[in-house]
Amino acid sequence: MGLYSHHLRPRLHNLALGGKAAGEVRDRVCAGLAGDVLEIGYGTGHNQPHLPPEVAGIWAVEPSTTALRLSEARRSASSVPVVVGGDDAQSLPFPDDRFDAALCTWVLCGIPDASRALAEVARVLKPGATLHFVEHGLAPEPEVVRWQRRGNRINQAIAGCALDNDVASLFEASPLTVSELSTWYEKAAPKPAGYMYEGRATA
Repeated sequence: MGLYSHHLRPRLHNLALGGKAAGEVRDRVCAGLAGDVLEIGYGTGHNQPHLPPEVAGIWAVEPSTTALRLSEARRSASSVPVVVGGDDAQSLPFPDDRFDAALCTWVLCGIPDASRALAEVARVLKPGATLHFVEHGLAPEPEVVRWQRRGNRINQAIAGCALDNDVASLFEASPLTVSELSTWYEKAAPKPAGYMYEGRATA
């Protein structure tokens, strides 16, 4: 892992995903979480202040040691304990049917094999348990999609993720069943980076 991706990209994500608009989305996505919760792509802990008191603990899966260091203040300020439980969502070190819920926010676009990660999430969730998610991805308008594909190379280099991630198809092909889904453009973001998929999917 190079200097930029190891040290600078986590700080870029920390700034870019820490605004008021993102916080409002996190409030919605985290609502209803309870018990032992798996979070893939824990990042710098931006979801931590938005967790409801019914959450007994977070098991954080995060590949970046820099991001985990940056999360220390949020973890310390939270009443919800955090267990760092792995660094690869594509191969989770947990037994089947382990968790009461799962959480991912703007994560799947940067996982090399997101289909495998969703299959792993389904495996470790208890039957009937729910993944709460928000992701950016493939837009519905062809002109926006063209700009997404033009911008993919530079976005991959800077942010480490794809702009045209086909979130709907990923979930359709996964063992999870989407029970709630809202799609919308984030007003403060350019359209190629701002088409959101927010919802819940059940194991």
